[in-house]
Amino acid sequence: MQRRGLALLPLGLAVLAIAEITVFISVAHVIGAGWALLLLAGCEIGGMLLLRREGINGWRGFQAAAAEGRPPGAQVANSLAGLAGALLLAVPGFLTSIAGLLLLIGRPVARRWIERYTERQVGAAVAGDLFGPRRVKVRRGEPVVVAEHDDTPVHTPPAAAIEGEVVEGEVVR
Repeated sequence: MQRRGLALLPLGLAVLAIAEITVFISVAHVIGAGWALLLLAGCEIGGMLLLRREGINGWRGFQAAAAEGRPPGAQVANSLAGLAGALLLAVPGFLTSIAGLLLLIGRPVARRWIERYTERQVGAAVAGDLFGPRRVKVRRGEPVVVAEHDDTPVHTPPAAAIEGEVVEGEVVR
């Protein structure tokens, strides 16, 4: 699966380049070529400055979390989302600039996506070390019917709400 994505990367970049050229021509037609070039240059310079700032802030936040003994994962995920948005702004083109701005505006959503993706890739135990204790919601529900070894159903009471910190673990069969 991973190799297929890498094999399609050149095609995706070619499609992106054609789309960026098309959008640039359209914008230049509407506002003029000079203004379009100025707007594009402004987005690129802003992206480069933001890239530098996000990198420095991310590194400082990571160092502060490590010095305080806090899990650094949330800070790293937030920095990754900011760096990705700034990088997209720095890449020449209106489509990538719009994508970068949307990523910067929606940084909390991107951070949660990065955390969930990381948790799926490394497992819950390592994700707990990276991001700290995970929060779970437990709702009271209907009694659950469980069949015992002699096939007689046993009704269990609904689960009570869990208060406090939750210890993560994995079920091993």
